[in-house]
Amino acid sequence: MKRLDRLTALITFLQSRKFVSAQQIQDKFSMSIRTVYRDIRALEEAGIPVGFEPNKGYFIVAGYYLPPVSFTNEEAFSIILAERLIQKFTDPQTYKTFTNATAKIRAVVSGQLKEELEAFEEKILSYIPPGWEGYNRYLAEAQQAIMKKEILEIEYLDRKGNNSQRKIEPIGLNFYSGNWHLIAYCHSREDYRDFIIAHIQSLQNLRKPFIKENHLTMTGYIAKLVEEEYLREEW
Repeated sequence: MKRLDRLTALITFLQSRKFVSAQQIQDKFSMSIRTVYRDIRALEEAGIPVGFEPNKGYFIVAGYYLPPVSFTNEEAFSIILAERLIQKFTDPQTYKTFTNATAKIRAVVSGQLKEELEAFEEKILSYIPPGWEGYNRYLAEAQQAIMKKEILEIEYLDRKGNNSQRKIEPIGLNFYSGNWHLIAYCHSREDYRDFIIAHIQSLQNLRKPFIKENHLTMTGYIAKLVEEEYLREEW
């Protein structure tokens, strides 16, 4: 990647997050820490208002925005592929939100690339089986509860066919084995549980804040599972 392209990409990367550490920049662009500092200095010398907070990272000062940039063919085509996957593996509300976002991206695509995008789009199909629309029908509501830290009351059908009512505090989502999984602290079990979204029979947001303090992060939850599995094997 040419340095000018990398600097432009670095601005976009900084704008995409609240804080970005030097390590994240190094990993993103596969360069040395020394080069990271040199590129940050180059942006500052070019008049880009880059700020820094200890233990958090770099950020673009509020109020500065990079003008719309052009997309490569590969970047534009990847958006179409992502759109098809989102259509199949999420819910109608999430898909609608994503297509609203991609419409804004398409608006800045050049004329020739726009024609190529439309031609490519006709060649990419995703089979949606009957009834699929309701498969992840609570995905969007789960996302909102995670972000707002609100308690959900659900009716859940487990793998053994047993129904149960649960009050849960959702901390994150995970997708594996062809299903979306809602990771949440369960009040009745007093521990974290993994709920398959498609197995949720009903869901109500109680509009009440979390009761438990200091929830695990998703990374911490996975680490906890790995540790428990290790202890079982040791036992």
